[in-house]
Amino acid sequence: MPNNLLFLTDTLATPIGDLVLICDEEGRLRAADWADYAPRMHRLLARHYRTQPVTLTPARNPFGLRSAMAAYFDGHIHSIDSLSVATEGTAFQKSVWQGLRSIEAGQTISYAGLAMRLGKPLAIRAVGLANGANPIGIIVPCHRVIGANGSLTGYGGGLERKRWLLHHEQTHAERAPA
Repeated sequence: MPNNLLFLTDTLATPIGDLVLICDEEGRLRAADWADYAPRMHRLLARHYRTQPVTLTPARNPFGLRSAMAAYFDGHIHSIDSLSVATEGTAFQKSVWQGLRSIEAGQTISYAGLAMRLGKPLAIRAVGLANGANPIGIIVPCHRVIGANGSLTGYGGGLERKRWLLHHEQTHAERAPA
């Protein structure tokens, strides 16, 4: 019988809704998603950790994650750059998620551009699917990926949140040291 994974969970009120943060006992983020999308987050956790049951335990500001995210929403957008993440997924998904973290705050890239950056120029749809399966929103910034024509497309938290996050980062990137 597999051991349960113990994950710590906290919720942060933000200007665009409550953000749920889930980390492991080493402080590595395993999930970050909007409270109103909790069912999707739980489905992603179940999919990613299907071989081990997950136990979620409430914690107050585990490993300073809430503080780092609060600083991000207060305009210190680089406060999340060094947060540790750990996710389950395919090797390709993990490469896409790592690629997402290389997109500078305040910048955007198309799905095709990200596929090119990953050395997989024909994998545009696969990049889109991996982007959509990202369990760690904002920190692994899937919101920075846009359509080839510059339009805002698909964001698991809703396009209004995507628009707000991009505007927030573009506003604060100009005055924030990297």
